[in-house]
Amino acid sequence: MRAAGIRRIGDAIELLEVAGPRALRPDEVLLDVRACGVGNWDEFARTGGWDLGIRPPMALGVEAAGLVAAAGDQAGGIQAGDRVTVHSLPLREQGAWAGQFIAAAGHVAAVPPGISFDAAAALPVPALTAEQAIADALHVQAGQTVLVNGAGGVTGGMLVELAAYRGATVIATAGASSAGRITAMGASTVLDYHQEDWPGQVRVLTSGGVDAAANAVPSGSAEAVKAVRDGGRLATITADLPPAERDITMAAVLVAPDGGRLRGLVRLLDQGALTVSVGEWLPLERAAAALTQVRHGAHGTAIVLRPA
Repeated sequence: MRAAGIRRIGDAIELLEVAGPRALRPDEVLLDVRACGVGNWDEFARTGGWDLGIRPPMALGVEAAGLVAAAGDQAGGIQAGDRVTVHSLPLREQGAWAGQFIAAAGHVAAVPPGISFDAAAALPVPALTAEQAIADALHVQAGQTVLVNGAGGVTGGMLVELAAYRGATVIATAGASSAGRITAMGASTVLDYHQEDWPGQVRVLTSGGVDAAANAVPSGSAEAVKAVRDGGRLATITADLPPAERDITMAAVLVAPDGGRLRGLVRLLDQGALTVSVGEWLPLERAAAALTQVRHGAHGTAIVLRPA
């Protein structure tokens, strides 16, 4: 089977021939992949910073969308022909950057006809990350004030949307060119994070600091925590927790597969409460280029691979 991946940890991404999918276990589904997501997390997997549960040579990729080709007899009602999306770890066989992908049935969510496979493939990791930060780490509730530091990316935008959906007042930071887009996503104020002492501006706007802050900027938590009130909460999705201070509860969020929660996020996408904009699709042959584009920033749009 044709795939895009690595022969050894740290190697450049290349086209590979890997074994075709094995027989399914009862709790697994086999997906005919129509599109697969690409994110910074794939660079962590390539370089050994994220253990996917298997060793090279291997296909990379941890999220995909497509049609179910087969399902085990304990797959919870999932049937061949279903349109689905999935983020599934640890990998059961190979990564998702391939023509077919074996996933745990409990990690799968149905996709309605109105959502494209490209959008469905780009949804799982950023949406689950954002939801787990907003709901589980920060416990955001209506009436609270929430800072999203680094709202210009795909996951940052979803942090804004999910906080606003819960009824919070959202203050976001981003580049000046992204302000209009992030305001449309639900932010009441967008500050340019290039400005000196933007955390001080947040504290003035909120009379002492936000109730909760979600950081999506690499090495950005040390600045974001300055904008949090005493006794507030901070969650970072970039593994850079700052030292404890002022009784602020802090958590680092690493995405976890969750099919039930993913189904809810697909519904929000279908309703328009959550958005994902796919800026470009590339074939498997250009997987390395796709990851390079993502790492250098895609201005809030997702990039996907199409194996076919």
